[in-house]
Amino acid sequence: MKVTEDIYYVGVNDHQIDLFEAQYEVPLGMAYNSYLIVDEKIALTDTVEENFKEEWLKNIQDILQERTPDYLILHHMEPDHSSSLERFFEVYPNTTAVLSQQAFNLLKQFYPSLENIQTQIIKDGDTLSLGKHELSFVSAPMVHWPEVMMSYDAKDKVLFSADAFGKFGANDVEDPEGWTCEARRYYFGIVGKHGTQVQALLKKLEGKEVECICSLHGPVLKEEVKEAMRLYQVWSSYEAEEEGIFIAYASIYGHTKEAAEALQKMLNEKGYTNVIIADLCREDIYECVENAFRYSKMVLASVTYDTKVFTPMREFIEHLVHRNYQKRTLGIIENGSWGPQAAKGMKEMFETSKEINWVEPVVTIKGKMTEANYSSLEELASSLL
Repeated sequence: MKVTEDIYYVGVNDHQIDLFEAQYEVPLGMAYNSYLIVDEKIALTDTVEENFKEEWLKNIQDILQERTPDYLILHHMEPDHSSSLERFFEVYPNTTAVLSQQAFNLLKQFYPSLENIQTQIIKDGDTLSLGKHELSFVSAPMVHWPEVMMSYDAKDKVLFSADAFGKFGANDVEDPEGWTCEARRYYFGIVGKHGTQVQALLKKLEGKEVECICSLHGPVLKEEVKEAMRLYQVWSSYEAEEEGIFIAYASIYGHTKEAAEALQKMLNEKGYTNVIIADLCREDIYECVENAFRYSKMVLASVTYDTKVFTPMREFIEHLVHRNYQKRTLGIIENGSWGPQAAKGMKEMFETSKEINWVEPVVTIKGKMTEANYSSLEELASSLL
């Protein structure tokens, strides 16, 4: 597939995978992207997951025929993008690997057999001329590994963005939700902790006219570039993307679920329709993390379990705090048949989070819902509006 007149897509699609990074469900598979820039000199960007190395090499050979890549640019050393390196250098032993110093250190750790390949160490601001195309390198530490480099082709205005701007899903199937939904789940799952570093990267990119983004996962972005940049600005600053209320509940016998659903109904009746509800015990935890960051307000509804926060809720909050959850309005519903402790525990878990606005009242249920509980839920609904 041609990206531009001189840039070709040579990546692969993985429909064998069930969990990306052994934790994220990927029902639409996964893409491992690689690109060829064919000029006076030829540059190839990154490799693919090793189970697909022969398919990848065929994609390269179908375009190059008898020509050989002069450079292999390694933007990111994570194994899903580097584990075909040894096979590549068996086929193209005279290609020069272009990579950052930290990437070179990781190369030696992961692939000691490649210690004698030709390398060119690059740093932020360095350039590489291929002829008509000149690549300038942009360091992007912790987006989302420390060695990451991106490169920008000024001729075609293409940003090779490493894992940034990627999404879950293979490229040979249509995602019915478009780019944004799975890109959001990907961002907050994988990159979300590193908002400060993403902000620094976006600052570096301000002077570059980007008309095309070639990420290592997901589709080539053209029409979506401005929106993708806007969303990364919002996501990395931890601002709410959208006005709305996310109700996340963890229930054992259904009473806490009843309270969460009653609150949703009350909010809807008051004219607030953008209310999303999720069962933390059964739904994809990373979908729930995505929604927590997406919306401006959240209500946490949990039972007390062994005097602590119920495990699914505790794990959910740990995911949020780890990813620097902040700048949100939160409400609480707790349940405890003889000693409600969930509210106290949930609030304590957010002690290090910035700009959390707690709304009152905390709704406390002791086993089954009562009329007084419904009245408290009405008060909470009003406070959230």
